[in-house]
Amino acid sequence: MPQDDIRNLDELKNVLAEDARFATFQVTATGDGWLEVRVGEGGLTLAAARLVKEPEKLEPHLVRSAAGKTMLLLVGSDDEYAGIEGLRDRYELALVTLPLSRARLYVTMKNYLDLVMLRARDFERGRVAERYKSELGELVSIARAISSERDIGKLLGLILERSRYVTGADAGSVYIVEGQSLNPRERTVRFMVSQNDSVQIDFSEHTFPVDDKTVVGRAIIQRQLINIPDLAREKVDRRFDRSSGYQTRSMLTVPMINQRDEVIGVIQLINKRKEGSTGRLKAPIDFDDEVVPFDKRSEELLMTLAAQAGISLENTLLYEDIRRLFEGFVNASVTAIESRDPTTSGHSQRVATLTVGLAEMVDRTDGPYQSVHFTADDLKEIEYAALLHDFGKVGVREKVLVKAKKLYEDERETLLSRFDYIRKWVESDALKRKVDILMREGATGAQKFFAELDSDEKQRLGQLDEFVAFILKSNEPTVLAEGSFERLAEIAQHRYTDPRGESHPFLTAGEIDALKLPRGSLTAQERLEIESHVVHTYNFLENIPWGRRLGAIPTIAGSHHEKIDGTGYPRGLKGAEIRVESRMMTIADIFDALTASDRPYKKAVPVDKALDIIGFEVKDGKCDKELLRIFIESKVWQRVIPG
Repeated sequence: MPQDDIRNLDELKNVLAEDARFATFQVTATGDGWLEVRVGEGGLTLAAARLVKEPEKLEPHLVRSAAGKTMLLLVGSDDEYAGIEGLRDRYELALVTLPLSRARLYVTMKNYLDLVMLRARDFERGRVAERYKSELGELVSIARAISSERDIGKLLGLILERSRYVTGADAGSVYIVEGQSLNPRERTVRFMVSQNDSVQIDFSEHTFPVDDKTVVGRAIIQRQLINIPDLAREKVDRRFDRSSGYQTRSMLTVPMINQRDEVIGVIQLINKRKEGSTGRLKAPIDFDDEVVPFDKRSEELLMTLAAQAGISLENTLLYEDIRRLFEGFVNASVTAIESRDPTTSGHSQRVATLTVGLAEMVDRTDGPYQSVHFTADDLKEIEYAALLHDFGKVGVREKVLVKAKKLYEDERETLLSRFDYIRKWVESDALKRKVDILMREGATGAQKFFAELDSDEKQRLGQLDEFVAFILKSNEPTVLAEGSFERLAEIAQHRYTDPRGESHPFLTAGEIDALKLPRGSLTAQERLEIESHVVHTYNFLENIPWGRRLGAIPTIAGSHHEKIDGTGYPRGLKGAEIRVESRMMTIADIFDALTASDRPYKKAVPVDKALDIIGFEVKDGKCDKELLRIFIESKVWQRVIPG
């Protein structure tokens, strides 16, 4: 056996220390029967083969070797490897058989170190690939989440939360760019959302100009990412840091750009934390030890997320513009309705408030409607349907719509003018009779007849006054007193002669039909015309492309006069054929019509009496009993009638 051959672990250790060929091999740790050698990032653990018989001593080295950055080499003779098969099946390890020459030892250790380095690089590639896979999955998840959010506040909060998550930022803010000018320096920035894991933020929205004095302003003007490794080296305003005790170190600021290549917002992240860092940043040493600059990967991730966020933000802002435009259209439609009948001003809004309020109560109730639930879109659908439930009144003649008395105003004036003429006709007739007597009897003989003629004229004029008074009383939309029909017929029997000598009744057939209405102001034909507004409402709303979420608006609005027993209109629907939203609106509509205090033709009914009247409708099988119970118990009406 050559004298320089290595026969045991101790000799191997000495060779590593003495032989220049092993100068790059650094012994970093030793113990009973083992030593650790490192070269760069790679490492080998050389252990005496005898430790196979002492597994409790060998186990830690086997575990470390399995982790990937080191490899276990058992060093010994063939005889000492007896029983190694069990360990080799469970762990990856290598065998170095002694005796061994120094040259052979060098080549063997180099080969195993290269293998360790290859294994470490493969592990790192796998770890990076897994990280990229995880980040890609997170970006996809973020894209889904932010593309489906329509609430601007929630969207910005979600964008900031996910931006901080993928980059490891401790804090951050989101800003919106406002203004129409193409020159960014003529626009303003609104501070919208702020988050901080270490300190409580006293957040409030505010605006400031776009200029070079702020990092956000520079990012907007330059349209580029700005990465500041340590803000302490920058000349910037540190008032927040001084007031809160929080230190802004690393900062990453990225503009959000829309599809028209305009900057519409900014994401600003603060203080990237070291991997594995937990807890709040409080003391100065926390910021020194835990905060690192944002790396290139953070820049890539935030740029990708900002691109997604820019599109989602633009869509949300556009959605908000459309929503405001649409609500403006709805409100303008309500104004158009109520301008035709000012006496019902506010009715549509009150019905909407009551119906939505009842829907919210139904959503929380037990009982027959416990399975009925309304989303935010459902409630918006109910609100629009209620606001527009009377829009069809634009198709009803205005004079019918605003008819407060049994006779139209022009009919009343014509009737009064006619009686003014009849009065003059009576007076003329009396004068003519006096002239005839004068011509026949002479001045002296006629005097004895004048007293009788004057008395008759006075009686006839007085009767005319009584007729007019009774007609005006009958014209009111109240219940007619007993005998009124006969009295009207009696008045109609009286006749007068027009200047052409033609005879006419005091009242026309149409006037008698109108004045004979037992209650209310509308004839049967006029009531049908009023009721037709529901059909007009449905037909009008059906022509609007509401989309899938609001598609039921025409049906809901067009069924608010249907009754449970099928006696409603326009289609005579029964029970379950009527949508629950329409049944709720029916109660709200009746309640407001009864309690409204702005109707000149009737007094407002007290709440208790109004609820009793609707209760009678329930007993008659016309309104929904359960919905009325919820309406009463939850006191929904207090949303429009305080107290």
